[in-house]
Amino acid sequence: MTETNGSTSDSIPAWEQRFRAPRVSLPDWAEDAPDRALFVSNATGTYELYAWDRSTGEQRQVTDRPNGTTDGVLTPDGEAVWWFSDTDGDEFGVWMRQPFRAGDEAAGDEPAAPGLDPSYPAGLAIGRDGTAVIGRSTDEDGTTVHVVRPGAAPVEIYRHRESAGVGDLSRDGSLIALEHTEHGDAMHSALRVVRPDGTTVAELDDTEGGAKELGLAVLGFAPVAGDTRLLVGHQRRGRWEPMIWDPVAGTQTDLAIDLPGDVGAEWYPDGSALLVEHGFEARSELWRYEPAAAGGALVRVETPAGSVSGATARPDGTVEYLWSSAAEPPVVRSTTGAVVLDPPGAKAPVSVPVEDVWVDGPGGRIHALVQRPAAPAEGPFPTVFEIHGGPTWHDSDAFAAGPAAWVDHGYAVVRVNYRGSTGYGRAWTDALKHRVGLIELEDIAAVREWAVKSGLADPAKLVLAGGSWGGYLTLLGLGTQPGDWAMGLAAVPVADYVTAYHDEMEALKAMDRTLLGGTPEEVPERFEASSPLTYVDAVRAPVYISAGVNDPRCPIRQVENYVDRLKGRGAVHEVYRYDAGHGSLVVEERIKQVRLELDFARRHLGDAWGGA
Repeated sequence: MTETNGSTSDSIPAWEQRFRAPRVSLPDWAEDAPDRALFVSNATGTYELYAWDRSTGEQRQVTDRPNGTTDGVLTPDGEAVWWFSDTDGDEFGVWMRQPFRAGDEAAGDEPAAPGLDPSYPAGLAIGRDGTAVIGRSTDEDGTTVHVVRPGAAPVEIYRHRESAGVGDLSRDGSLIALEHTEHGDAMHSALRVVRPDGTTVAELDDTEGGAKELGLAVLGFAPVAGDTRLLVGHQRRGRWEPMIWDPVAGTQTDLAIDLPGDVGAEWYPDGSALLVEHGFEARSELWRYEPAAAGGALVRVETPAGSVSGATARPDGTVEYLWSSAAEPPVVRSTTGAVVLDPPGAKAPVSVPVEDVWVDGPGGRIHALVQRPAAPAEGPFPTVFEIHGGPTWHDSDAFAAGPAAWVDHGYAVVRVNYRGSTGYGRAWTDALKHRVGLIELEDIAAVREWAVKSGLADPAKLVLAGGSWGGYLTLLGLGTQPGDWAMGLAAVPVADYVTAYHDEMEALKAMDRTLLGGTPEEVPERFEASSPLTYVDAVRAPVYISAGVNDPRCPIRQVENYVDRLKGRGAVHEVYRYDAGHGSLVVEERIKQVRLELDFARRHLGDAWGGA
C-alpha cells in the first residue's frame, strides 16, 4: 500500500490527524485459499479495496475511484475479487470482477454478471463452481434474486415487491438461504431456503402473520461439505441470539449461550464450534462455543475492554478481530497477541475515554456515553449531543474521530442510545413505531435534562447534531424542542418525510411503511407528525445542513424543500452540498465537513475553551 495523507506535523491539529491516519478493516479471507485476503483502507486518502497475499506479504490496491469503494467479496478459491460499482455514491450499479493475483489485474475489470441491469444490491453469495446468487432491488421490480452460472445467462428464481436479500449459499451449492419481508414488516425478516432452481425446501417465520414481531437473520451455512445446518439469529427470548436450523431435516437446535446481551455468531472453519460475539451495554466481547459438548462449552476469547467491530476464526483456530475503544484507535489483532495488519504512516492520536450514564426516561432507563474535554477539569461545558443514525443501531465504546474533534475543541460530547437502538433487547429496539422521531427525542430530552442538572452541560450552549437518522432527529428536535437547543448540525438528514419517502430507495420505503404503519397516503397524520418540515417555522436556533447530491437514502430534493422554508422566513442557516451519496469515502471531504461544522459553532456560540 502507499500512503499520501498520513504524515504528521505540529501544524496539523490532532483532530485532523485522526481522520488522516491510515486505517484498515478486518481482512476477509477466501474460504479455500485462506492466505488470500481482501480489506478496505483509506491509505491513499480515499477508502478503497485492497488485495493481500498473506503468504508473500504483497498488497495491492484493487479499486481506484474518485468517490471510493467499500463493497467487495473474494471468490471461495481466492482467484477473483467482486466489487460493487455505483455512480458517485448513489448505491445503484452492478457487480464487477477482477483477478486477485498481482499482475493479472492488467486484464482489467469486467462485469461479473452480464445480463443483469443496474440495481441496488440485495445480497451476494458465490459458490465453489463459480455460480453466483445475486440479490437486486429496484423501484420497478422490488426485490429479485438471480442465479448466474459461468457462461450462462442469469436465471431469476425469486421476485417480490417487499424487501428481501440473499443470506448465504451452502458449501456444496445446493441450498440458498433468503431473508424476506413478504409479510410487510421490514424490521423483522422471515427465512426461506430454496434450491438453485427456486424450489422451496423450507420456511421459517417468527412473525406469524404479523401477530408476533420477531425477526430472523441468516448467519451462515455450516462450512462442511454435505452439512445442511444453517446458523440463524432469532429474537424468541427478547434479544438476538443464535440457533441451528437444519432446513432439510426440519430440526431446530437451541444453544445454551447464557449471556445477558445480544449474541451473534459465525462458524469456525471446520464447523466444530461457533465464534460468538456478545454485545452488552455498548461494549462487546468474544467467546468460543462448542455445540457438541455436554451442555455446550462456552469459553472466553480474551479481548481488551472496548468494542469488537468484526471478528473471524482462522483455519488454525486463532481468532482475528478489529478492536477499538473511545480513547484508543482501531487495530486488527489476533488471539496470538500479534497485530495482524498494520497500515503504514502516522498513527491516530488517542482521545478521551467514555463515561457511562444511565438516566430514567419515559420508556425505561436510557444509556448514554459521555466524553469530557481534558481541560478545564470542571464544567459546565458547551455540549454536543451527537445522535447516532440507524435508527436500529447504537453508539458504543469505540473510536470515532468526529466526537473526538469536538472534545479537542473544549466541548463535552453526549451520545444517547435512545429507544430504537439495538443492543438493549427487542422491546427497546421496537418501541419507536408509529410515533417515529418523537419517541427518540423524549429520551434525548431526558438525558439533556440530566446533563444540565448534573453540571456537565452549559444550557446556553447545547448543540443537537447527527447524521442520517441522527440528522433527521436533529431537525425534528430543533422544531419540536426549540427552546432546548442553541444550534443544530444535521448531516444527510430526512427533512421532509413525505418527499423523502417518494424519492428514497425501495428498501427504505418498506422500512418507513413498517415504522409508520403505511404510506403517506394511508397514514398522512403520522407522516406529518414525524416530519421536520411540519415544525420548520418553530425553529429558532441556527441550523447547519450538509447533504450529498447523489444520496438515495435521504435524497436531496426533500432537503431543498426544508431549506427553502428556512430561507423563506429568513432563519439563520447554512447548507453545504457535496458530490457524493450518503456520506463521503474521501478523507479530505470528511475533514472539510467537520471543519465547516466547527467553524459554524464558533461563529454562533463563540470559542468553547480555547480548544485545539
